[in-house]
Amino acid sequence: MLELNTERLDLILLTPGQLALLAEDTGALEQALNCRRQGQPVEGTFHAILLEQARRAAACSCQLPWHSFWLLLRRADRVAVGTADFKAPPDETGCVEIGYGLGIVHRGRGYMTEAVSALCAWAREQPEVQHIAAETEAYNAASRRALARCGFVQVLPGPTDRWEL
Repeated sequence: MLELNTERLDLILLTPGQLALLAEDTGALEQALNCRRQGQPVEGTFHAILLEQARRAAACSCQLPWHSFWLLLRRADRVAVGTADFKAPPDETGCVEIGYGLGIVHRGRGYMTEAVSALCAWAREQPEVQHIAAETEAYNAASRRALARCGFVQVLPGPTDRWEL
């Protein structure tokens, strides 16, 4: 199991089976990982993305970090505050895109800045990664601040802003 650690968080890369549990049975995932999940709701687009990532993770387990989600687990009390992922393996230019979500009750505490920083540091260590991108809605000030704190620069403004590191 691949795990990254920050000051307050353990970032756990979910196995294909754990990813499927996140999509379909969060109670079973909580039991398997001995945690309580208080991340973003698993519904709508997020649910569809989880199912697609679970399919890819099962088919490409050798590239699991690029096809799964990382559970953001607060170490002090084993509460899962959110998730993050790389949306696909590095493209032909060496770019990977990071995505993330945080439970609403955990916003404003710096958890996402901490997690994105750690995941970007890990990605930069991978020889095939040349740069990291992210997208955020223009209205999402908290997400924009987290990216800026992690060193991302806005390169394409719009309804959905593109950021690069």
